[in-house]
Amino acid sequence: MLGERPICEGSSSGLAITADQQQAAQPQTQTQTQVGAGVPLSRYESQKRRDWNTFGQYLKNQTPPVSLSNCNCNHVLEFLRYLDQFGKTRVHSHGCVFFGQPEPPAPCPCPLKQAWGSLDALIGRLRAAYEEHGGSPEGNPFGNGAIRTYLREVKESQAKARGIPYKKKKKKRNNQMMMNKQQLPNNNSNNNDTNAPLTTHIP
Repeated sequence: MLGERPICEGSSSGLAITADQQQAAQPQTQTQTQVGAGVPLSRYESQKRRDWNTFGQYLKNQTPPVSLSNCNCNHVLEFLRYLDQFGKTRVHSHGCVFFGQPEPPAPCPCPLKQAWGSLDALIGRLRAAYEEHGGSPEGNPFGNGAIRTYLREVKESQAKARGIPYKKKKKKRNNQMMMNKQQLPNNNSNNNDTNAPLTTHIP
């Protein structure tokens, strides 16, 4: 826990919320009826709370300690790099014989890192938690352009190292969706009653 350390400044009033105040206010900010009924938090909400506490503890352990109200995108980038030591995704170096192979036939000494998808999801949760704790969207360090650039570089480098064609898969899905969308009106042009429910499956 973060003790009495200010968690974050408000977007306009400059209000600082302590960890104890955060816990007392949570039943109002998150599904009050569920908390009152004793229903546990969703998996997403529980993970978001753990991530927020972990980031706060990381800042507290810095020398000198950094308060959450004073953190910036540089602290976030350092935190993401720090998490690599706990990663489970092997990312091959350029000199590795398995570079670019999605399923290597044998082990290698290349380092384990956090997968891009895990980091991307983590930043999404922390970005939401920052604003839930009073941070302004404009000053959200987790939404900074430098964070997006870092995540994009990690995604591209891991795709090359592990032979994962992210862009090709995305294009294939989009093309399939476009084909389905074009076929639906033709297949159901004589039946107006079925058009509405069918089109609801198309984003």
